[in-house]
Amino acid sequence: MRRNLDAPKRINQKARHDIKLELDVRAQRLIERALQKDFPDIAVLGEEGIVGDPGAAWRWVVDPIDGTVNFTRGIPHACVSIALQSREPGARHWDAYRTEIGVVYDPFLNEMWSARRGGKARLNNRTITVSTTQRLRDAVITMGFAKTRATVQRNLPIFDRLCRRVMKVRLMGSAALALTWTAAGRLDAYREEGICLWDIAAGGLILECAGGEFHRVPLSRRYTYRLLASNGRLRRHIEAVL
Repeated sequence: MRRNLDAPKRINQKARHDIKLELDVRAQRLIERALQKDFPDIAVLGEEGIVGDPGAAWRWVVDPIDGTVNFTRGIPHACVSIALQSREPGARHWDAYRTEIGVVYDPFLNEMWSARRGGKARLNNRTITVSTTQRLRDAVITMGFAKTRATVQRNLPIFDRLCRRVMKVRLMGSAALALTWTAAGRLDAYREEGICLWDIAAGGLILECAGGEFHRVPLSRRYTYRLLASNGRLRRHIEAVL
C-alpha cells in the first residue's frame, strides 16, 4: 500500500459512494494464499470474495484495504484488517460468531493494532486504553456514511444533531481505524449504519479489549450492521440525541 499510494490506480468498479480497485482484489488474494497455506481448514470471508464455507466453525474475516477511496486519492489513511472468528455452538446465523483475534495495520503510520480475546489491546506492542471522556460537549467523535444513497440520507440528520452537541465530528474514511483510534483514546466514539462485517470485525475486538464498547445490531442485508462504538461512557448520551 505504501508503494502504491501515489501510483495510478486501476478501478474495477465505481459506484456513487464507493470505489473498488484492482489492487483490492490482488491484496486479498495475497492474504488468502498466506492464510490458506498455514490454516487450510479455516474459511476466508473477505470484501473481495469468499474461500471455503463462510458458515464454518472458524473463519478469517479480511478487508485488504479499508479506506479504499482515501487510498485511491492518495490520502494516507487506510489499513489492512484481519480477524479470526469462531462460531457460537449450534448457531447458524451469519452474525453468530465472535472475534477471537483482531489485527489492523496502518502502513502509512506504521501502526500495528492487535488484540486477543481476554487480553489487552496493543498498539505496536504497547497497551492502549480508551478515553475517559464522559460528556458529549467534550467528545470528539467520528461518523461514516456507508456506501448507499439511502444510508447517506438516513445519516445526514444524525450528523446535524450530533455536530451541534459534541466538541468535533471527524469524517475519516476508514471504519477499522475509527475503531482502533477510539480504542487508543484519540477518538471518543464512532457511529455508522450499513457498515460491513469485514470493516469492523478486527477493530471491534481491539476496542473491547481496550475497555470500550462495541455495540452493533445486524441489519437485514447480509454482513451489515448499525454500529455505535465508544469508550463505554457515551452511548446513552449519543442514543438520546439519535
